[in-house]
Amino acid sequence: MKEFPELVEKARAAKEASRKVAVLPTEAKDEALEAVAAILEENRERVFAENQRDVSAAREAGMKESLLDRLELNEKRMKEIVEGVRAVIGLPDPVGGSEGAWVRPNGLRITQVRVPFGVIGIIYESRPNVTVDTFALALKSGNTILLRGSRSAMNTNRELVRLIREGLMGTNVPPDAVALVESMDREVVDAMLKLKQYIDLVIPRGGQQLIDMVVEKTTIPVIETGVGNCHIFVDLSADLEAAKRIVINAKCQRPGVCNAMETLLVHKGLAETFLPEMIRLLREREVEIRGCERTREVVPGVKGATEDDWATEYLDLILAVKVVEDVGEAISHITRYGTRHSEAILSNDYANICRFTSEVDAAAVYVNASTRFTDGGEFGFGAEMGISTQKLHARGPVGLKELTTTKYVVYGQGQVRE
Repeated sequence: MKEFPELVEKARAAKEASRKVAVLPTEAKDEALEAVAAILEENRERVFAENQRDVSAAREAGMKESLLDRLELNEKRMKEIVEGVRAVIGLPDPVGGSEGAWVRPNGLRITQVRVPFGVIGIIYESRPNVTVDTFALALKSGNTILLRGSRSAMNTNRELVRLIREGLMGTNVPPDAVALVESMDREVVDAMLKLKQYIDLVIPRGGQQLIDMVVEKTTIPVIETGVGNCHIFVDLSADLEAAKRIVINAKCQRPGVCNAMETLLVHKGLAETFLPEMIRLLREREVEIRGCERTREVVPGVKGATEDDWATEYLDLILAVKVVEDVGEAISHITRYGTRHSEAILSNDYANICRFTSEVDAAAVYVNASTRFTDGGEFGFGAEMGISTQKLHARGPVGLKELTTTKYVVYGQGQVRE
């Protein structure tokens, strides 16, 4: 395997820094986070300048608009990034928290406490806000972080990390608590995934191809942040005016993100009334519709959906639409094609709601709300490392608690085992 001395040195330094960060008091971590928030706020023009270089290059390379939207920073988004750091400051520190304590008959007092993982390696695609969000969460949870972003966001990420490290100067947090892998050599990721002696946890954040690659190649434990082939089922009893707003929001607000709706399922009883109007509203917003045969019968000009369409995370203004018999068929469709990310039912039928929420296997299941809320900030976590769709250790938005594990501390008074 090709060697990358700079990568190894950054990972080693992050490991060394992790020993100090793990035992810092909450106040020290919060002071460092505030210093970072302040320097990002004061130097946002530097960030914008580098971000525009990335956006211009991506546009020239033909990146589609929904993905350009994920890449681009503006005043509003920069404000949200800074507010996210400050939101993390306001959250409880999980490190040292007790998960339980008990005394055994022999007098041993056993406590289970929360501790950091150590060094977190994150490999992610072109969303610069992830750079800051993941650093803030890692630090507050007592971890250090090694970042490897995409080529398309490299200038932005480099400037953000430079500012974060500047902000840490003069605090009790060593600047090596955060580092960016700047090499764009594809083999650097392979090398990073083998640094088990330095990296304690890997989190891939991006498309299925990236996630599968990391899972297959790494020797380090992984939290998978899955892709989002998300569905909304409009039941016969749904409030149709609310359903229109929810569907538009879930598909159109930010189509390039993982919690956007990719397939709309509609009860057969609404096929001739609600569905034509819903598709008209979507088309007004330039959404391309790919529908089942029943959809094409009631709405002229709809492109036929293929088997691949039901399984696709478009990340674009494209929507698959299917008319279903009832809640049972909706659940069956989601079970077959869903990615266990975010699923929603719009209904006022209590029995159908209960069946949907109990039978649908997903990290987040919604009743009468948009799937767009599956987000660490919206859940009150300040930010997130990603949305985990696996079931071991963490599921849903990965926040502070999910970035810690536990250990047992056992207090004795000279006991020996008989």
